[in-house]
Amino acid sequence: MAAPLRGVLAGDAARWRHYTLAPALAVFLALTLLPIANLLVMSVHDIRWEQGVAQWAFAGTRHFAALPGDQLFRDGLVNTALFAVCAVSAELVLGFVLALFASRVVRGRLFYRTAFLLPILIPGIVIGAIWKLAYNPDFGVINQLLGLVGLPGKDWLGEKTLAFASIVVVDIWHWTPFVFLLLLAGLESLPQDVHEAARIDGASAWQELRHVTLPMMWPAIAVTAVFRLIVSFKVFDEVYLLTGGGPGTATEVLSFTVYRRFFTEDRIGYGSAMSVVVLSLLTLLIVVSLAALRRQRDEA
Repeated sequence: MAAPLRGVLAGDAARWRHYTLAPALAVFLALTLLPIANLLVMSVHDIRWEQGVAQWAFAGTRHFAALPGDQLFRDGLVNTALFAVCAVSAELVLGFVLALFASRVVRGRLFYRTAFLLPILIPGIVIGAIWKLAYNPDFGVINQLLGLVGLPGKDWLGEKTLAFASIVVVDIWHWTPFVFLLLLAGLESLPQDVHEAARIDGASAWQELRHVTLPMMWPAIAVTAVFRLIVSFKVFDEVYLLTGGGPGTATEVLSFTVYRRFFTEDRIGYGSAMSVVVLSLLTLLIVVSLAALRRQRDEA
């Protein structure tokens, strides 16, 4: 009788866990699905405000059909993809190098780790103020440093060829500490006996890194890359605070384009349709990334 009783108790415990999680799951789904459903409804309507009352007119797929011809949307899509690739690639390289360095430092370990993490602790509005001043063409610290070595100053946020790169640099400075933190945790969780065996076999530092550390770190690197790619597609703060999408459309990104159409131009239906497309692209990116990670894990 003991075994059946244990089975009944285990089943009751499993059902109890489901019951206790159900309210939280219901609230989460409501807070997630209801706004998305409302966004879908708005995307197929023209919405205008008359005397403080919203006037809804069915528009069908007209907003979605207009998106391919929207130059601002096309530029935002290209810039967002380019921004994500450039920023995330640099953050992964720098974050891994810093994590590798910090994992091997014994004296002053707490100081170095705290210093590396400082940028991610600064609020976005403060980051915008810091870099706005640093990039100032008249008295910014970057141009002053260039002047000390005899190089001419630049209008970092006013020239098309420099503005986009300047935004990427700010994102790298801001988010590399996050990548560093994740990769450092991955490095410190690696089994040390494998490294010791490689050293005993006469492997150099480069061979140990290439053939031992990187293969074992690849799952952590892949997960970090996927997370940062998803977040980088939602970039908004740097563009809003530093360039406003300019000069021209040099730093226009999808999130800022949605903000411009929805709030600045008050095109609620069209902005909602654009938001649905952006949400669909993010969902597709997540699905493709998870499928790639699962295939990689199965092959391993």
